[in-house]
Amino acid sequence: MTDQYTMQDPTKLYADRVPDPQSLPGAGTDAEMAENVPADHGEDTYRGSGRLAGRKALITGGDSGIGAAVAIAYAREGADVAIVYLPEEEEDAQRIIGLIEDAGRTGVAIPGDLTSAEFAREAVQRAVDGLGGLDIVVNNAAKQQHVEDITELTDEEFDQTFRTNAYATFWVTKAAVPHLPPGSAIINTTSIQAYAPSPNLIHYAATKATVNNLAKGLAAQLAPKGIRVNAVAPGPIWTPLQPAGGQPPEDLPSVGEQTYLGRWGQPAELAPAFVFLASGESSYVVGETLHVDGGMPTP
Repeated sequence: MTDQYTMQDPTKLYADRVPDPQSLPGAGTDAEMAENVPADHGEDTYRGSGRLAGRKALITGGDSGIGAAVAIAYAREGADVAIVYLPEEEEDAQRIIGLIEDAGRTGVAIPGDLTSAEFAREAVQRAVDGLGGLDIVVNNAAKQQHVEDITELTDEEFDQTFRTNAYATFWVTKAAVPHLPPGSAIINTTSIQAYAPSPNLIHYAATKATVNNLAKGLAAQLAPKGIRVNAVAPGPIWTPLQPAGGQPPEDLPSVGEQTYLGRWGQPAELAPAFVFLASGESSYVVGETLHVDGGMPTP
């Protein structure tokens, strides 16, 4: 791919990036994935055109996967970007900060654990201080672990998934709103799982339904203040979340075959949706869930 504007057959894209069965420890990192089948975040392909010039964005989970692709795209569109990530993902984070700075923008690294309400509030303030303001918030950080039977789903796993995916979205948004001027945008990363939950991801799917619904309710509440709230619902996307327990290792080669395009999606294919929803081009788009899922029927 030359850039995101190049016309290509979408069924043939990334034919060389079919993962083997594998398993990553902890939350997983892009650095570890790169040793096998790397994800594409648009490092070599995303071309900006000033669509977010002068904007100031906070992206949770911005060190890898979808968040990393969005951070790269935002910077190349002219935005300064702060990313929040787990401390053990420092290598990934510094690579993305380097790419933000290579685009001539300010990058702010904020390591910490968003399952803490105190840190979530602190992260917003650090973003505001480091960027000199805030007008885009992308609630993207997520935890996903497959569990085959509800009797095996521990209270701790259920709680941590909700705290990472749903509570953190609430905490970050609540702390950010007082800083957001009219014209700002909040974008939540939901999922196809919010509409079509997989049997082994019931807790993760429930959090994504929550995040999706929260976006729609907040859209109505914040629209009179000139703040637009929307969501992006990815389908199966090749990120560290997947081999780090998000899917059974043996299923990884075939995930994505159920989509109309018959393959995994890549983080780079999500970035344009987030750019659109953050930019003035979507000034009349409020409370929308934009599906980027390779073709999967949704209500």
